[in-house]
Amino acid sequence: MVSDRTTSVRSSTCIVVPCYNEALRLDVEKFSAYCTSAAAVHLLFVDDGSTDNTLEVLQTLAAAHPGRVKVSQLERNSGKAEAVRRGLLIAIEDGFDYVGFWDADLATPLREIETFCRVMDDHPELLMAIGSRVKLLGRSIRRRPIRHYLGRVFATVVSLILRLPVYDTQCGAKLLRVTSETRELLQEPFLTKWIFDVEILARLINARGGSDYPSIENLVFEIPLDEWHDVAGSKLRSRDFLHASWQLLTVWRVYMWRS
Repeated sequence: MVSDRTTSVRSSTCIVVPCYNEALRLDVEKFSAYCTSAAAVHLLFVDDGSTDNTLEVLQTLAAAHPGRVKVSQLERNSGKAEAVRRGLLIAIEDGFDYVGFWDADLATPLREIETFCRVMDDHPELLMAIGSRVKLLGRSIRRRPIRHYLGRVFATVVSLILRLPVYDTQCGAKLLRVTSETRELLQEPFLTKWIFDVEILARLINARGGSDYPSIENLVFEIPLDEWHDVAGSKLRSRDFLHASWQLLTVWRVYMWRS
């Protein structure tokens, strides 16, 4: 596969990885190999009140990579949205230039992080880079058909509600530049459980006084991924798209309808 990626990262970066009962699914070897190779990128695992031995697995990984891997534990299961939010706030307080979040199943390979960092390094006006699962020649994007088509319908509705030409809001790979503005976006718990990614964008639009195309489009950059594969054991089910659709109404009502 042809790629122009570089392994050079000029800014310090912390990636939050939310985990709930991932002990049997977490690919420790891949995470460990990445920690060995990517000197400027740190990992913060947030154990979201797991009931299996996920915490022990994460603590062992952190012990093997001191200073590169950190573990935070939520005492009770609070959901992915809150685990990500708490982790991002911890990473911000730790003084990183960029903070982001990545799905624990590594549907998006960790090596994509360098591409995100490079885009942010080269475009200092950006506040956020988000992964986009676009099936193009020369890229390996494999999604189950039902999830792909439901996702396209959902993404179209999101684009209409946000009045923003975004292609894919739900890919679990995102990176934010640490500024006072992005810090403010994360201060309050998310109102939605399933679509906090959409809510982050809605909060940004709302904070800017409404949907201003030139302004928002110059702050957020979608990156077509080189690789994304559905991973067996995902906790997301097709019926969850129904819950997500209802939560879009909350996003529209709270953040968008007056903008």
